[in-house]
Amino acid sequence: MIEVEKAYIAGIIDGEGTVSLNRRRKNETHTPNVSIANNNLVMLQWIQSKAGGLICSKKKRLAHHNNSYAWSVRQDRAIDFLNEIKKYLIIKKQQAELITMEYKKVTHRAGKYTPELLAKKEALVENIRQLNQR
Repeated sequence: MIEVEKAYIAGIIDGEGTVSLNRRRKNETHTPNVSIANNNLVMLQWIQSKAGGLICSKKKRLAHHNNSYAWSVRQDRAIDFLNEIKKYLIIKKQQAELITMEYKKVTHRAGKYTPELLAKKEALVENIRQLNQR
């Protein structure tokens, strides 16, 4: 990505996106996730072409609603992506800084956590949640 693209995508993430630590299943530990939910599929496809990740369609709640989509990038790719754009973030900058600087320190590569390391990871998850509160 060139710098102007990084800045543009950072603006979209600040306004429409989420920078979080979450899990897919109850027995998993939390992993980095960056996502954008939007009705504009063309925009999300452009972001995907620049940053990778996946796009999925979201189910309409009511018949009169527009189609909606979500782009996301997870795990190490999310960390790499945040490192590329974090200097342009404003609203989500703290979350990006915490994830890029602290996540690897509190994550065991093989998933075998000591109680102390797991407590540190859970504290990081809680810190990110607090930052994401409106």
